Amino acid sequence: MQRIISPTVGRKVWYTPDPAQDVRTDKRQPYDATICYVWSDRMVNLSVSDHNGRLVPGTTSVQLMQPGDETPNGAYCEWMPYQVGQAERAQAAENRLAAQAQGGRPTP
Repeated sequence: MQRIISPTVGRKVWYTPDPAQDVRTDKRQPYDATICYVWSDRMVNLSVSDHNGRLVPGTTSVQLMQPGDETPNGAYCEWMPYQVGQAERAQAAENRLAAQAQGGRPTP
């Protein structure tokens, strides 16, 4: 099971609009978004910029995908690969420290 990355105000995510309302000319690239309110680890409000830098209205209560989640049918946001990698490295470091504290051998 992947670790949950806790969202906080000001963190950047990628936003993908609902397919029925998606007007992106390049669907391979998500919109830039900043978390502006946290409902939970899986629900946030966003400030979203389109590919031309204009604000996209109405991006509240957006599902935040966590690493390993399946892509939902509607609008969603997700962590960037760099952020997922950082979280994985942090978890590995915590696991090594915990193993050392319990007298175990550190793992690479």
